[in-house]
Amino acid sequence: MNKNFLNLALLILRLGSGGLMLTHGIPKISKLFESPIKFADPIGLGSTTSLILTLIGEVLAPVLIIIGFKTKLASIPAIITMLVAAFVVHISDPIGTKEKALLYLVCFLVIFLVGPGKYSIDGNKNY
Repeated sequence: MNKNFLNLALLILRLGSGGLMLTHGIPKISKLFESPIKFADPIGLGSTTSLILTLIGEVLAPVLIIIGFKTKLASIPAIITMLVAAFVVHISDPIGTKEKALLYLVCFLVIFLVGPGKYSIDGNKNY
């Protein structure tokens, strides 16, 4: 495969998966200002901690992935968040319900394995 097409494909993957993930994460920011914080606690860390970790995985990590900064490291919280969503929160739901989390998981896993490509702040760094 032409290296330029690979780099373009990685850019599209980063922009698409990161940008679409923001549509799930940004609305959750307002929950930080609720008193008391009402958020699911799927792994027993408390509602506030679960919300903060979710915001890291659904807002901060995708922003870093989009711009391609510390991309491989940034993909880790996104991967963990999608693992929890698919295999803890939606474990007993039908595949159609957990499908989004699984698709995001695959995207972020590919980004973790391959890196951001040259059209990123990281360039072709393999840290």
